[in-house]
Amino acid sequence: MTRPIAQDPQGPSPARIAVIGAGAIGGYTAALARWAGLDVTVCVRTPLDVLTVESGGETRTAPVRIATEPAQVTPVDWVLLTTKAQDTAGAEGWLRRLCGPGTAVAVLQNGVGHRERVAPYAPDGTEILPVLAYMSAERTGPGRIRHHVASELHVPEGPLADRFAALLADSELTVRSVGDFTTDAWRKLLVNLAANPITTLLQQRIGVFADPEMAALARDLLREAAAVACAEGADIGEADIAHTLDLYAMAPPDGGSSMLYDRLAGRPLEHEYITGAVVRAGERHGIATPLNGMLLTFLRAVDRELRG
Repeated sequence: MTRPIAQDPQGPSPARIAVIGAGAIGGYTAALARWAGLDVTVCVRTPLDVLTVESGGETRTAPVRIATEPAQVTPVDWVLLTTKAQDTAGAEGWLRRLCGPGTAVAVLQNGVGHRERVAPYAPDGTEILPVLAYMSAERTGPGRIRHHVASELHVPEGPLADRFAALLADSELTVRSVGDFTTDAWRKLLVNLAANPITTLLQQRIGVFADPEMAALARDLLREAAAVACAEGADIGEADIAHTLDLYAMAPPDGGSSMLYDRLAGRPLEHEYITGAVVRAGERHGIATPLNGMLLTFLRAVDRELRG
């Protein structure tokens, strides 16, 4: 079912958004933006017949515009970069075409250092907004997204964050501005840090953390990362670790992780920007991360196999 888009023919034109990537986060965000009345183009390498979202037992279609080549697009008001972090460089052609003098780029990716990762591939002077996506969604096929739980985006407070919140005010996405974004980014990294590698390596769903031994391993992984996060300037402690484990316990047991979905689909993994980020920061600060280092070695081996 397609929701009607209510627009005032006498009013201003809707904001123009380009979403680079049609994976779980990109497809879900693009659909919600379109249903909110925004002018949405989804930028992909392979054409999509349709964009649908299954959520709460209902499947809806989002009538977005599809572009498969940078030459097909012109500058927009906002670019939402939703590719996996390891695919950022591949988005350069899109960013160069989509970014004009007033364009802002929102980076919906895992990991830390969003601005530093994207800036080399965008035109000089482009405003870049790091975004932490708190949502569980799964790409079940080309243009087909299954949303499990949550629809929240965290951004560093400031004028650009206010503009982003206003952009999505009529959507089902909740945008929250945070004062200490460094801490928030590391908290989000904690959410991914145990769940993504363990579900991926074992090829099991989130319910695996109901095992007390697995939960204990997750706690030790998170404690290593918390020490590194503090050295990086984040305010992370035992309460954050306990909260992360609570999230695992409350998550639907049949839910997965983005990295697990990538492995099941035969796609390259994002390990270098999650587990790798912790290990490299630990090396910079002289903090040992043996458990995360071990998982990184395993994940690199799996990734090599996936890449053939």
